[in-house]
Amino acid sequence: MAGGQPRVLVVEDEPAQREVLAYNLEAEGFSVSRAETGDDALLLVEEDAPDVIVLDWMLPGVSGIEVCRRLKVRSETRNVPIIMLSARSEEVDRVRGLETGADDYVVKPYSVVELMARVRTQLRRTRPATVGEQLVYEDIVLDAETHRVTRDGKALKLGPTEFRLLTTFMEKPGRVWSREQLLDRVWGRDIYVDTRTVDVHIGRLRKALGQHGGNDPVRTVRGAGYALG
Repeated sequence: MAGGQPRVLVVEDEPAQREVLAYNLEAEGFSVSRAETGDDALLLVEEDAPDVIVLDWMLPGVSGIEVCRRLKVRSETRNVPIIMLSARSEEVDRVRGLETGADDYVVKPYSVVELMARVRTQLRRTRPATVGEQLVYEDIVLDAETHRVTRDGKALKLGPTEFRLLTTFMEKPGRVWSREQLLDRVWGRDIYVDTRTVDVHIGRLRKALGQHGGNDPVRTVRGAGYALG
């Protein structure tokens, strides 16, 4: 799996629906995890939070609305966007879903094309670079579509790994990323890379960002990892 792919968790107990969703999301370039029950979903999110969750209201055991409520009260998962799927079209149900913390609410039967658009809308908020948005941090501008980076108006030369590292930092300035988290996000979870490799590429990124002078915006947090700013 290529590092940096946006990850979507599909929580749906009907196998046919689940596979149609997964197939279409993968065709759009997303990495997809699947869960059949609310308990499975909570476990998967705890292990590794996805970028977006597509969550069915009616699930065996723990309901989708309860899964949503639990994820939204935890600080670690509060900001993961949740798109609730439901056959309930009544306004009172829609309101209840949104009040529980769902970021969007889609009534079944739904258009797959529309659902893909809604997933991209949520990603634009949480991982803008994955949908081709431009990122700006102080005097650094990163264009995800053209793969160009400028600093103070001057073009910078970055290798592909350094570009993905900078994208990760610029999507969440100030957030401290551990080496393991950066390996997952930049290299991909299926690839074994030594954590010291992260340090090497951070060094290259710092050098690239300083090509035309300027301060070093990448901060080393002792014992924790790295952050931008």
